[in-house]
Amino acid sequence: MTELRKRGGGGGDPDKETDGEDRLGLAGGDGDSESKADTPSVPPSTADHTPQFLKEAVEGLNPRWKNCCIRGVLSMAMISGFFMMIYLGPVMLILVVMTIQIKCFQEIIEIGYRVYHSYELPWFRTLSWYFLICVNYFFYGETLAEYFGALVQREEPLQFLVRYHRFISFALYLAGFCMFVLSLVKKHYRLQFYMFAWTHVTLLIVVTQSHLVIQNLFEGMIWFLVPVSIVICNDIMAYLFGFFFGRTPLIKLSPKKTWEGFIGGFFGTLVFGFILAYLLAQFRYFVCPAEYNSETNRFTAECEPSDIFVMHEYTLPFAVQSILRWKTVNLYPFQIHSVALSTFGSLIGPFGGFFASGFKRAFKIKDFADTIPGHGGIMDRFDCQYLMATFTHVYIASFIRGPNPSKVLQQLLVLQPEQQLTIFYTMRDRLRDRGILPPAATDAL
Repeated sequence: MTELRKRGGGGGDPDKETDGEDRLGLAGGDGDSESKADTPSVPPSTADHTPQFLKEAVEGLNPRWKNCCIRGVLSMAMISGFFMMIYLGPVMLILVVMTIQIKCFQEIIEIGYRVYHSYELPWFRTLSWYFLICVNYFFYGETLAEYFGALVQREEPLQFLVRYHRFISFALYLAGFCMFVLSLVKKHYRLQFYMFAWTHVTLLIVVTQSHLVIQNLFEGMIWFLVPVSIVICNDIMAYLFGFFFGRTPLIKLSPKKTWEGFIGGFFGTLVFGFILAYLLAQFRYFVCPAEYNSETNRFTAECEPSDIFVMHEYTLPFAVQSILRWKTVNLYPFQIHSVALSTFGSLIGPFGGFFASGFKRAFKIKDFADTIPGHGGIMDRFDCQYLMATFTHVYIASFIRGPNPSKVLQQLLVLQPEQQLTIFYTMRDRLRDRGILPPAATDAL
């Protein structure tokens, strides 16, 4: 950082502003060459959070196997915790997603704060957390209005908040925007706008995509569990295949990644996703959309499973019939969708990890944090999950989701009585004209 401070400190017009970013190499210089002085470094953390009993258990092993054992034990612990969260239901999963989101945001912002704080400029971390609160208020308010219509109807304060939700959200953001403008300091304008953009890109990557995770969850727990499990499986399979068979480097951003691990992870994930889809598609608890029951004040997952969760008989192609000696096969359509999810999760999903690797290299850090021994920070474990969540959300909207009667009903319930009557009479006339309602029924109405 001392070297960074010295840059741009030479001669020139004393009245000319020299921004902090000029010292960070953001202005001027050779755009094709990247010097060490142009890249701010973050002091590495020396803390070791590995449990003592685990250190003693792997003592004496060579570093490669020691790291493998530590990663394996803690991976099993995290997977066990994940199963417990599933058992506790949608509310607990939402809280877990929110907790992970906050921790990921903190890890990324902390990197920027270490660079920014060295210039003793005000309010960066305070404003970053304020914007996090604003964005979460907006997204969770939208979720409340969309999925908790019955609860909103029952509580007068919630009706006010839902009605003016977007205006309140904008007003909160506008207050933060004004605070940022007031915090601008002469000679550091560009650096402050650089960090303002840092915060907003972090919000886009972490908070927005966390919201999509929750949206997927409300479509049915299977749309949450299968994508998350696919990424976890691909990570494990790629690591194991790379550990035992890896010889050929895959990408310079991640020197430890190999083609053997990448290809082995792909095929292992395809098989895993196909089997997991078959197992989960049999249970309504996983396939039914999570809906709030105002009578019990709990989430319920009771429905008639949609067509993609009903067993179908498929005729195999002739070439496959000659190999397997089968003419037909019984599958859930969701298993076919799982192939698409697994393909994305194993071929495109890792690029989320490569993106994170490039980010860490830019700031000369090994991990985002040292929260999980052998794994790094929370963001190191969830860099691919966010990309997968976005794809799943787009996939559902493009190929799966149809009109949802329960959502339409919730929207009708928040209308004024006169508006509800207008819609009622319109629907009555439409159904009568189409011959669905008999004349006697329409006369009674």
